[in-house]
Amino acid sequence: ATACAHLVSTGFGPFYDGIMHLALSPDDLLGVLAIALLSGLIGARHGRTVLFMLSATWLVGGLLGLQFDKEISLPVVNTLSFLVVGALVTLDRKLPLALVAGLAAALGLIHGFLNGTAMAQAGNGIAALMGIATGVFVIVTIVAAYVVSLRVAWARVAVRVAGSWIAAIGLLMLGWALQG
Repeated sequence: ATACAHLVSTGFGPFYDGIMHLALSPDDLLGVLAIALLSGLIGARHGRTVLFMLSATWLVGGLLGLQFDKEISLPVVNTLSFLVVGALVTLDRKLPLALVAGLAAALGLIHGFLNGTAMAQAGNGIAALMGIATGVFVIVTIVAAYVVSLRVAWARVAVRVAGSWIAAIGLLMLGWALQG
């Protein structure tokens, strides 16, 4: 029998399989949370840009990944993607919109591609990728909008602490990935 490291089939259909795949894949979920926190800290315009950029590039990357007949795993790249964004949340700097959009695009393409190769193996295809992209859209909408609404200084510090935890998890996962 084949054993899988992450869930790609719930029995509710491919769309919901995609949503659950996102929810149960820590590296994907942490990346989405990190970029949503970062864009929310910077402002509403950044949040809206990330919302659409991340969802669209995740879908494009996934469609590219579906073309492969074998699952591809890039644990170091995958981990670095959310580690860097988590560290940027911790710094809480006003970054240019183009840079944040580029980070969202890179994150979406990388994670989407890896998800696409996993979905191709499970036979879920485009419907599962739509589920993942929808989940990404919903999470970024809620998290970024909430962070944008924060006005008191201590709440922004709490968001920065969350970013530091994401970065710390990334360091831990990077150590595991490099150890072999």
